[in-house]
Amino acid sequence: MIRTYIKTAWRNILKNKGVFSLNIAGLSIGIACCLLIVLFVTDELSYDKFHEKADNIVRVVFRAKVNGEVIKEAVVMAPVAQTLKEELPEVLDATRIRRIWMPKMRYENTTYRDSRFAYVDPNFFDIFTLPVIKGNQENPLKEPGTIVLTRDEARKYFGNSNPIGKMLVMGDAEEQFRVTAVIENIPENSHFHFDMFASMEGYPYAKNTFWTKSDFFTYLLLREGTDPELLEDKLPPIVESHMGPQMKDEIGMSFAEFTKDNQLGLFLQPLTDIHLNSDFANASELEQGGNIKYIYIFGAIGLFMLLIACINFMNLSTATAAKRTKEVGIRKVLGSERKQLISQFLTESLIATLIAMVIGFFLVILALPFFNNLSGKALNPAFLLKFRTGAVLLVMMAFISLTAGGYPAFFLSSFKPVAALKSKFFTGKGTKGLRSGLVVFQFVISAGLIFATLVVGRQMSYIQNKNVGYDRDQILVLRDAHLLGHNKTAFKNEILKDPRVKNVTTSAYVPAGPTNNSMSGVFLGDRYQRRMHYYNIDEEYLSVMGMELVAGRNFSKVFGADSLNVIINETAVETLGFKDNPIGKTLTRANDKGGEELTVIGVVRDFHFKSLHQPIEPLILRYNSYGGLILRTTVADMSGLIESIQKLWNRFDSGEPFTYAILDDSYKETYRAEQKMGDILRIFALLTIFVACLGLFGLVTFTTEQRLKEIGIRKVLGSSVAQIVTLLSKDFLKLILLSFVIAFPIGYYFMDRWLRDFSYRTDIRWWVFVLAALITVFIALVTISFKSVKAALENPVKSLKTE
Repeated sequence: MIRTYIKTAWRNILKNKGVFSLNIAGLSIGIACCLLIVLFVTDELSYDKFHEKADNIVRVVFRAKVNGEVIKEAVVMAPVAQTLKEELPEVLDATRIRRIWMPKMRYENTTYRDSRFAYVDPNFFDIFTLPVIKGNQENPLKEPGTIVLTRDEARKYFGNSNPIGKMLVMGDAEEQFRVTAVIENIPENSHFHFDMFASMEGYPYAKNTFWTKSDFFTYLLLREGTDPELLEDKLPPIVESHMGPQMKDEIGMSFAEFTKDNQLGLFLQPLTDIHLNSDFANASELEQGGNIKYIYIFGAIGLFMLLIACINFMNLSTATAAKRTKEVGIRKVLGSERKQLISQFLTESLIATLIAMVIGFFLVILALPFFNNLSGKALNPAFLLKFRTGAVLLVMMAFISLTAGGYPAFFLSSFKPVAALKSKFFTGKGTKGLRSGLVVFQFVISAGLIFATLVVGRQMSYIQNKNVGYDRDQILVLRDAHLLGHNKTAFKNEILKDPRVKNVTTSAYVPAGPTNNSMSGVFLGDRYQRRMHYYNIDEEYLSVMGMELVAGRNFSKVFGADSLNVIINETAVETLGFKDNPIGKTLTRANDKGGEELTVIGVVRDFHFKSLHQPIEPLILRYNSYGGLILRTTVADMSGLIESIQKLWNRFDSGEPFTYAILDDSYKETYRAEQKMGDILRIFALLTIFVACLGLFGLVTFTTEQRLKEIGIRKVLGSSVAQIVTLLSKDFLKLILLSFVIAFPIGYYFMDRWLRDFSYRTDIRWWVFVLAALITVFIALVTISFKSVKAALENPVKSLKTE
């Protein structure tokens, strides 16, 4: 019997190649998109779960609100780890990471500056699962001056020779490290990736007892069954007992007095939440994380794509029902039971789904390199071949078969034999309403995605074109110029001789991309205000960056060193209460010596030195020339200039690699995640619209089959092709207009919430809704016209003849 079902199903497929092709196209694209999104979402949700103790590891983070300043830091104070281990019985162990920005590392005569380096406590490998593949398996970082490398890093330095026992030298201070072990490369789905782990035992800063300086990523291993939220309740008294005395010494206020109007404390973050649920600035994190909102967005798109593909199958199958009514009638007259007919149609659905699943799988393999490049992932289709995934795919195939083929099977098998043999059947209001509702659902999703794509595009355009308070065009940044040491001045003077270079400033502070980041507490008299950002610059910085002074003067050698003078931004003026006349006002900057009094000599117009996700914060610019070089050029195409500067760099024979950055590229890189999300959303929106149009085509086909005689009569009575097309189109346009009523309020709600992640954002204007509607209607009309025009051009005699 099953063999007969399959044979009959295959014959019907060959008989209706056009409809079958449309079904397979829709299902294949829907399945492929769903599988791609499953790979993406699964990868995002898998971060840090490869650690055997992941469920019991938490990270300690710091949050505060001080005089309006919201502080969120993923790093905490050096003594926190040991203190919490000693005072909380729920804590089995604690370990720390201290990141060092790509130091100079040397082995014999070979030097590198691209190694990701971290100091970690000796127990680090007891808490995190990073298997040792060579060397000391027990405690490779027990002794000071020891270091562990990843497999690729060991090969980079030592080739195929045994690295164990070899010595590496770091920095100009010639700090030496002995290689004690090699570990496997850290998996991609980790919130940190380092190439080298050095023992914290030999790191003096790790021993400090300050509770007011945060620099260490700190992790706790909790006892099985410990609730992190309940454990958090025990942290405030610990913070007060250790931070309070130091706070009294530094700002002259007791902990109780300070927290009367301010809030601060330590909190616990589960390890597996770090990648998707952190709200810390990228500069505060070890690496840029993901966003749980995107998981929800793409997960919903994947589900909707699959549902839309199933809806298409139903619409296209019922649309061709008229061609199979006689088949159903003859089968019933010959004794076929309804359940046999249902089995037959479900078999056809299963075959179509199986073929679509295979094609969809191959589409995933073909599309995955492009998707990986777009998303920045390294997804592998081998994941789809695992046993557990295979079982899920089988369930998915059964779900699609039943969802897509169930309704047509019950619908087609319900025809009465006599009516079927006379090709007379009625779908009823309920059936018509269901199909119309399904089309509305499809276009709710399509119109919503078009709207979302337009909003994302507007926000990206807003970001790229916004006046950020400085001129980022034609700026070349040489961050590592300080590595030339005493030769930096000569290098700078040679650069200034090039007519393509307008001016050069010396600073380690850049408003976009990697930069130094300094903050200090600020006092007005004896009253503590808040922490503020500091930029150390020279007298050329403002002109090179195209920043505008709105009051006072710039730094100048004419007035001496200006070492105790500062320039502040407009937000700092407001924060400090200097609105009347800030020039000449004084403030005190906290430092290790207690504090230094600084005088305001100028006010710079606010500029964005952080992401547009964050509001502009108070900033103090101080005259202190150090760091790399920043060049204002006169050329848009910098390739020739960069080549010339690289040759000049090589002439100094520093042994250091030449690196550079174009400021505008660094600015765009800040919003890479949003740009990628927009690109992915745009592609899935187009695919969703395409698949939805197949569903609309199915309903048009069904309606046209139902109204062939009516169309013939109207043509005989003189109706034009345009009138007939309008007749067939208006009902569908009503459905599409109804979809806008549902889609746009929902779309506005979710996109407004997405835009709230940006402190500076575009508005959702009325014309965005109109444009989204026009695009949707245009696509729908093209789809409707394809079939309705063909029906309108048919010879009326053909449709009116009696069978």
